Amino acid sequence: MSSGMVSGLSGLSLGELPMESWMSHLPCALWDTPLYHLAIPGSHNAITYCLDMNDRSPVDLMQPDLLQKLDKYMKPLIRPFVYKWAITQEFTIKQQLDCGVRYCDLRIAHRPNDSSTDLYFYHGVYTTLTVETVLMEIREWLDAHPKEVVILSFSHFLGLSQELHMLLLTTIRSVFTSKLCPKTEVLSLRKLWALGHQVIVSYEHNIANCHTELWPHIPYWWANKCKAEALIEEFEHRKQNGRPGGFFVTGINLTEDLKYICTHPTESLKDLVMSTYPTLLGWVKEQTPGSRVGSLNIIAGDFITESHFVPTVVTLNEKLLKWSS
Repeated sequence: MSSGMVSGLSGLSLGELPMESWMSHLPCALWDTPLYHLAIPGSHNAITYCLDMNDRSPVDLMQPDLLQKLDKYMKPLIRPFVYKWAITQEFTIKQQLDCGVRYCDLRIAHRPNDSSTDLYFYHGVYTTLTVETVLMEIREWLDAHPKEVVILSFSHFLGLSQELHMLLLTTIRSVFTSKLCPKTEVLSLRKLWALGHQVIVSYEHNIANCHTELWPHIPYWWANKCKAEALIEEFEHRKQNGRPGGFFVTGINLTEDLKYICTHPTESLKDLVMSTYPTLLGWVKEQTPGSRVGSLNIIAGDFITESHFVPTVVTLNEKLLKWSS
């Protein structure tokens, strides 16, 4: 079967499918493939497009003590740097889903000294949008796209008590209701469509063990490198040891340290990411989904709407078709 004729829309390669509904347009040969054997595009730190830019938000408590002190006493000088390097996505969650993202990295926090039970996202600073607001937006999008499936990874919980965890779980249940997919052995698109499930929630906390609708934390391969070549070298090394059994994420997101930021004062994270995307996407094109040693599954990146990132990842599924044809 040629790659030019593999999609559900005759004559289109998978990368040319309408990205807002690429799952529903996959050829039927892939409907029974386990989701953790497909190539799925993901959004690293998905909710950073709404970071609090008006200085009401403190720097998050995971930041180094030095940065927290500098922010407290030199905020006008420090904040522009924080924002330039904290924003990883500029488009809203609905726009990201429209672009084809199907895995969202969600980092949850309760703001310090907040008497309410509202939860937010965070990266450097906290967001203006609450978790419940964003989950409702995802729910509305799913209602309009009934054959698309999203994987929501809740992690990096900051300042959450056991009570707030339970409140978050209640919110997840009330927002997604029957769309939530309980833990099960093998997940395929055909099975999910038949049951009406559209949401897989992974949860990086031990309460996930006690609730059937919470999947365990999805492993995230993070290279902690600020150069594309070093990141690729790290992942090639990891691939030799084989892939995890279920879902897992390869994060092609670069990581800058304080030294890099200080030596590149006019740059931003976006500048760094966009300059390295040609190299990173070149590597992605060579990857293969599936069950074999060295196969990849979810691939997550920054500023995923700004390049050919999503179509590049979706196109990898053509390699599964070639094996089965």
